[in-house]
Amino acid sequence: MSTVTGNEQELKRSLNWVDATMMVAGSMIGSGIFIVSADMSRAVGSAGYLLLLWIITGLITVFAALSYGELAGMMPKAGGQFVYIQRAYGNLIAFVYGWTVFTVIQTGVIAAVAVAFAKFSGIFFPVLNENAADLGFLKISFGQLWAILSIVLLTFINSRGVSNGKLLQTAFTSTKLIALAGLIVLGIVVGMKTGYFATNFTNPFDASTTSNKDGVLTIVPLAGLALIGAMGSTIINSLFSCDAWNNVTFIAAEIKDPKRNIPRSLFLGTLLVTGLYLLANIAYLGLLPLHGLPTATDVVGRGIQFAENDRVGAAAASMIFGNTGLYIMAGLIMLSTFGCNNGLILAGARVYYAMSKENLFFKKAGSLNARHVPAFALWVQCAWACALCLTGTYKDLVNYATFASMIFYIITIAGVFILRKKEPDTERPYKAFGYPLIPALYILAAFAVCAILIIYDARNTGFGLLCVALGIPVYYLTVGKAKKVE
Repeated sequence: MSTVTGNEQELKRSLNWVDATMMVAGSMIGSGIFIVSADMSRAVGSAGYLLLLWIITGLITVFAALSYGELAGMMPKAGGQFVYIQRAYGNLIAFVYGWTVFTVIQTGVIAAVAVAFAKFSGIFFPVLNENAADLGFLKISFGQLWAILSIVLLTFINSRGVSNGKLLQTAFTSTKLIALAGLIVLGIVVGMKTGYFATNFTNPFDASTTSNKDGVLTIVPLAGLALIGAMGSTIINSLFSCDAWNNVTFIAAEIKDPKRNIPRSLFLGTLLVTGLYLLANIAYLGLLPLHGLPTATDVVGRGIQFAENDRVGAAAASMIFGNTGLYIMAGLIMLSTFGCNNGLILAGARVYYAMSKENLFFKKAGSLNARHVPAFALWVQCAWACALCLTGTYKDLVNYATFASMIFYIITIAGVFILRKKEPDTERPYKAFGYPLIPALYILAAFAVCAILIIYDARNTGFGLLCVALGIPVYYLTVGKAKKVE
């Protein structure tokens, strides 16, 4: 691997505000919007609360993006969120964040998105659903190998220069935005004729939770604290679908006029995607009944709740295009997940690059190859993400990564308040919109979600907390020890 030395060893500012906005939108839109509404509808059982969850998710995401804009304008450097945390809290918390990004957040999402890519590829290539090897303690499917191959391919493309990643990101994001918008328009137009809008919105806030265990369907009405708990525990699905918007801050050193363009891209990208997500769910509710039966043999009978393999998007598309709808949607999701992972892979390596520059990661991760990209960091990220493809299910990877992300979003946005006090005279080209109210509202909302998840999903949140906590002893055993010696 050739490296560049001297003054040439710098990341190049080659991305404009459109590229940055495409990074935000492309990293957000993966597979979640086409899948998670099934699980959410089983959890709350009503059209009104389903849409309310997506509205709350959209507000939380946009509030976070508006708050991050101030930090991005102050510190337009590679590594983004890692840099903000280090400035506000010091090396320990910054290292724990970087450790969690590497072990769970970034690599976990890359793995989850790759697994989803393979899952929908299996519709065209059924062999991907079959086992490739049985090692006793571990079964490996051809789909998992396909997921790994997609990560390796995208890592290779991005190691050849940021321009390659940029072109791929812009092409894939533009295509999937147009396709998703087209499906929404068609879905709402066709949905106006089906009568399901009237059915689903007759009693839009009659909430219930539906479970299917051993073929026995159980429906329990929800109200009060039980309803709050159900909403709080299932909102992690929509939050995952809106996650990774912050990845644009990781590549700040490669964006032109970053003090202006990063805050702009954060706002525009999150607003665009959350708006499309809400409209997509409205289209689903026009095309399919919310309630269904897991034993039904057609998409209408199964409804949104029990869409086959939770593929709500595919079920909705079949109502527009007939039997070919499944293949159209599968192709769109393959396109969407592949493009999403391109953005995640491109951006994630810049965090490890920034950590290395502060002596908080492998030294070699701070080197650039001849094409001015952190190739070693890219390949280390690739190796761990591929390993995660073999270990967890899609849902587990989603829960681990999203909960850990929420913890650090809270910490980072609290940093806005800390830095306002510590550095009142520092130049702030953009100041957080609605400060202090909007950043405070985000912190309260995110903290409430995390608290509910700890209560109602102790297993997955416990694993996420464990991964975060492990970063502390790792810091003192490695980095902290080395700094003492210095």
